[in-house]
Amino acid sequence: MFYKLSTRGIATRVGNLAQKTQAKHSAAVSTENARSEAVFAREQKYGAHNYHPLPVALSRGEGVHVWDVEGKRYFDYLSAYSAVNQGHCHPKIIKALTEQSQKLALTSRAFYSDVLGEYEEFVTKFFGYDKVLPMNTGVEGCETACKLARKWGYVKKQIPKNKAKIIFARNNFWGRTLAAVSASNDPSSFEGFGPFMPGFELIDYNNTAALEQALQDPNVCAFMVEPIQGEAGVVVPDDGYLRQVRDLCTKHNVLWIADEVQTGLARTGRMLAIDYEQVKPDILILGKALSGGIYPVSAALCNDEIMLCIKPGEHGSTYGGNPLGCRVAIAALTVLQEENLAENAFKMGQLLRSELSKLPKDVVSVVRGKGLLNAIVINSKFDAWDVCMKLRDNGLLAKPTHGDIIRFAPPLVITETQMLESIDIIKKTILSM
Repeated sequence: MFYKLSTRGIATRVGNLAQKTQAKHSAAVSTENARSEAVFAREQKYGAHNYHPLPVALSRGEGVHVWDVEGKRYFDYLSAYSAVNQGHCHPKIIKALTEQSQKLALTSRAFYSDVLGEYEEFVTKFFGYDKVLPMNTGVEGCETACKLARKWGYVKKQIPKNKAKIIFARNNFWGRTLAAVSASNDPSSFEGFGPFMPGFELIDYNNTAALEQALQDPNVCAFMVEPIQGEAGVVVPDDGYLRQVRDLCTKHNVLWIADEVQTGLARTGRMLAIDYEQVKPDILILGKALSGGIYPVSAALCNDEIMLCIKPGEHGSTYGGNPLGCRVAIAALTVLQEENLAENAFKMGQLLRSELSKLPKDVVSVVRGKGLLNAIVINSKFDAWDVCMKLRDNGLLAKPTHGDIIRFAPPLVITETQMLESIDIIKKTILSM
């Protein structure tokens, strides 16, 4: 039997259907929000509270993009602090990881492996040094450089026992170990963790007069410096600064240690940031993008005169130089070279800074950087964290540093189309403030 519906009856049914659809949508949104909130809550409950993450729960990455647990896509403008220069989950690096993991992952340095020597030859020829000491994290690479410098100071420079000094630039950042925070002048890094490492002294960054005065001390064995200070807010030194650093260290028989953990490996538009001034440090420290963000790999490179001061048993790492890390690092460096990522970083960085410089000065007072390591300084009447939250809402992830500075460092594989799309997000977000 068929029944004839009235207009009012049809409207009632349509209305009921709409209400049910809206209820289902609201329930789905509620469930999605609960997924993110559950991720946040679990970390808060079971993890140490030593980070303050932007509230976004990521589950996937590819190229310049990451996706959260609800499936929303974002531009990644942090690149894991420049570890993901080659883009998220680069297929060539993943392939190297997968293939090696099915053969041999770890032997420790108690035995030889068939991959370590291949990697050592590859990386030393790539950067032009006699030797490499492989480690895992950037801070381990820096610690290694400090030990190498002290040992050289005692063996070669004949510094009296336990008197060696290492000079650092103020506002440096190279990690959170006790040695690293001993070199810091940031209370949030060192407060409550003393006593500190002796023999560490600080001078102003980008100040060659202060450096020359410090190097007068015959007990100084090294000066360690970032070519561009990353965590300080992408502080770029004057042209010629690194050349003067090289000349002064040579003049006073002091080792120059270049911390290129963040600035290196094509990030600034050159393979190394020091390449802008065509200078070579005595010790080069690499990390982060040395594995393309796939696996922890770092390295300290130098020549025989320095490296061979350390003898068996005086330094090491269970995982340092493991076959998996070595194979991944070879692939990561090969990708940088084959895909001309330094050149792309240089071009895209110019485009980014040019467009950001058009923003109102009463909102963005400074735009600075090199290649795709950049930062903006937000006017004090705005809060950089609030800006980053709005950027997140609009599909771009970045983090503030030192309160009023936001770092912009996307993966180096970014295309011009993607760059323009992400610039549009930044502009609209900031203008909306």
